[in-house]
Amino acid sequence: MALPIAVLVSGSGSNLQSIIDRIEAGVLDAEIKVVISNKPGAYGLERADKHGIESRLIPHDEYESRDEFDLALMRAINGAGAEAVVLAGFMRILTPGFLHSFPQRVLNIHPALLPSFPGVHGQGDAADYGVKVSGCTVHFVDEQMDHGPVIIQATVPAYADDDGDSLGARILKMEHRIYPQAIQWLAQGRLKVEGRKVHLAAETPGKAVAAGKAVSVDELKARVDNRVRAGFTRVALAGLAGVPEAVLEDLMAGREITARAFTALYNAVASLAQGQDPACLVNPPLEPGF
Repeated sequence: MALPIAVLVSGSGSNLQSIIDRIEAGVLDAEIKVVISNKPGAYGLERADKHGIESRLIPHDEYESRDEFDLALMRAINGAGAEAVVLAGFMRILTPGFLHSFPQRVLNIHPALLPSFPGVHGQGDAADYGVKVSGCTVHFVDEQMDHGPVIIQATVPAYADDDGDSLGARILKMEHRIYPQAIQWLAQGRLKVEGRKVHLAAETPGKAVAAGKAVSVDELKARVDNRVRAGFTRVALAGLAGVPEAVLEDLMAGREITARAFTALYNAVASLAQGQDPACLVNPPLEPGF
């Protein structure tokens, strides 16, 4: 059954669009019940309207306190039947009362590798600092800004001539992949929080999904062979997937491998086919379709 979610936006909503696209592709088991913005004219509301999704404008400056504004949000979210909340560029800090209403059910994405460079200028701060690696983080939301337990992170290379815009554009491509993935894990009930650590439960061994259909062992073997013919060695593919070379050899020999290794290998091969920079690292690995 699809997870009913509310998406909160303050701006263009490009991450909202990536979520809509994965839902419509049959990959993400979620249903957007309502899109809410605190900003008049936010393009995220127009995106919702284009896809027949209920949209609501709740301007924060019409309320005398944060508590009153968040109460209005809660009423709209509960009224729409949403059970989880996804922040997609929502530029407001939520009150404890709001968060307690959706325990471990509020997600956010930040364009930096937390705990480094929190705040609204994460990309620019990272570029100005001169980092060699940056990225993005999906995390559970707690009462502090950009602070809750980390679900998934993706890295991208950073270069000496980067500014916030150029680095941010590179990061955004990975945001659009890891956010739907994190929501899918939440929908599947596979995320368990213990203190600051988020544990991801494994799927049934031997299963993977790409664009809504099962991926067989033979199909993955064929994709590996295609990459080898394109010039990649098995050692390089195993390294990109973060698995021992022996695991790849087991796959190619028809021996059983774990679901996590299967997914990591599929993700590595798919990322090369999609032209993803091999310098990008995602942990936990993206699953097929994301």
